[in-house]
Amino acid sequence: MRPPAPLPSSGLMTFTLALMLPLLASSHPAESSGQPGLLFVEQIGRLHVGFNWGNVSCSLCKAVFTILDIALLSDANEERVARAVGEACIRLHLAEEMVCRQITELFRDDFIRALQESVLWPTEACALLVGPSCGKFDIYAPWNITLPKGPKPPVTPPSLPKPGSPQSRVLFLTDIHWDQEYVAGSAADCRDPLCCRKDSGSPSWRRRQAEYWGTYSKCDLPLRTVENLLENAAKAGSWDWVYWTGDIPAHNVWSQTRKQQLSELTVISRLIHKHLGPNVTVYPAVGNHESTPVNSFPPPFVHGNKSSAWLYNAMAEEWSAWLPPQALNTLRYGGFYTVAIQPGLRVVSLNMNFCARENFWLMVNSTDPANQLQWLVHVLQASEDKGEKVHIIGHIPPGLCLGSWSWNYYHIVNRYESTVAGQFFGHTHFDEFQMFYDEMTLTRPLGVAFIAPSVTTYINLNPGYRVYYVDGNYNGSSRLVLDHETYILNLTEANHGPAASFTPDPNPKWSLLYRATEAYGLSSLFPSDFDGLMQTFIKDDQVFQKFWYLRHKGHVSEPCKETCKTTLLCFLRSGRYDELEQCDLLSGFGGNLARAARKTLC
Repeated sequence: MRPPAPLPSSGLMTFTLALMLPLLASSHPAESSGQPGLLFVEQIGRLHVGFNWGNVSCSLCKAVFTILDIALLSDANEERVARAVGEACIRLHLAEEMVCRQITELFRDDFIRALQESVLWPTEACALLVGPSCGKFDIYAPWNITLPKGPKPPVTPPSLPKPGSPQSRVLFLTDIHWDQEYVAGSAADCRDPLCCRKDSGSPSWRRRQAEYWGTYSKCDLPLRTVENLLENAAKAGSWDWVYWTGDIPAHNVWSQTRKQQLSELTVISRLIHKHLGPNVTVYPAVGNHESTPVNSFPPPFVHGNKSSAWLYNAMAEEWSAWLPPQALNTLRYGGFYTVAIQPGLRVVSLNMNFCARENFWLMVNSTDPANQLQWLVHVLQASEDKGEKVHIIGHIPPGLCLGSWSWNYYHIVNRYESTVAGQFFGHTHFDEFQMFYDEMTLTRPLGVAFIAPSVTTYINLNPGYRVYYVDGNYNGSSRLVLDHETYILNLTEANHGPAASFTPDPNPKWSLLYRATEAYGLSSLFPSDFDGLMQTFIKDDQVFQKFWYLRHKGHVSEPCKETCKTTLLCFLRSGRYDELEQCDLLSGFGGNLARAARKTLC
């Protein structure tokens, strides 16, 4: 194994800024028809810190990296680099000065450790800085998991269960994003990445104010709204079980501490347990915001204070009432686990941070971190042998993952299409989905990754949650999703009370926004139904605009036309990242869609 290649401070600065951009500029997958934001290569010549890589020849770049060979070994050097990065952040106007200073300090130690353990050669560094003509950046080179040699069993198309067959009613929560510093009456419009907080200032005649139950702006939620949701969900039960796919903390990613993250994990976990009761089992997954720095999830070979043990151990403790000892063991190891829900049905909770481009620890090694996908293959093979069906839950949708990770996951789902009965994700904050097709032709639909809407309002949304109706617990059950509902809290009504008063409703109503089969005229939510719905979106713009409205949880100001529609259809079709890129290029977006889809604050 080749030794680590140290990077000069300018290289560290460039990498750090590239990582900071997704944190400080919001861009969501299907709303990127305009400028998707600053891109990595566009920044290089704009750093204004005394060195412009755009004017450097390939040979000079390699010579600089070879001759300098500066290891980040001293605290003094780290301080100098951190100051340079902070200044660049300020001069590029990526955020206010305070935010730039704090996020640089927060990321510094972990990011430098990751760089020191990475394997960048000068040719690879110059491929990033000068361009692909100067070398190849192969940190994310293709890799393959190993599938068992046995043949794939014959596929039987699913059929609707007999009338009166049992159904399972599953509550789905994702992206809570509780903001401890949410203050009603504070400014809802501010210059920081997150507003409606005690340090957001006071609203003026030109600035909206934070409302009691939540706000249509770049704001997260007060705890009272989260607790009100759980109270209403408890009344709307009974629930057979709950899927909860992470992202507990708010989006103040520049000022978070481990103590704060663990406190919020404890508070929300115990609130869920309190309101839903001891007889309802919750199956959680790890979100990208649970750690600090955000997106920082070292693979298990990183030990000591830089490891994720502080987080996984706390999760294992808080979730021990829901998960058995074996599941807690793998949770402590890598943030993933499997457990049997009922006879014939198993859940697999994946740590999708090991597929995330924003996880800078993957610079060290992005080849199946923690051997999670190979482990998934073993679980699915064992389930296939036993005749079990499997639900997969996770935070980040697989179509937004690193290319090789996404391809391998797609390959696994194809191989085990008769075993994988459902895929459930969050992260985008929208009510949407991504399709899986057979690998041979990419035309036969075989799976759907359901992407549920967020609890939080971030950005400009109503709070919401999802209910899934799943083929139930009986012999021969497909365990497929038959239908789903989305419930919302209409903030306009909740914040202004009955008769349009200016006082908030003390008992706001969470109402049904829609039921999928009724909204779209479907008999079920099988993969073939979603594929047909995609065709309907293309042919009938009225149905597509309804989807656009429901996707935003009933709060959207403009219709989605032309480029916006093509962009969103690309996203919905692309359960695999390279499909998103191909659709992107064929539609004439020049790669902007794929890049914008990767860069999300969520």
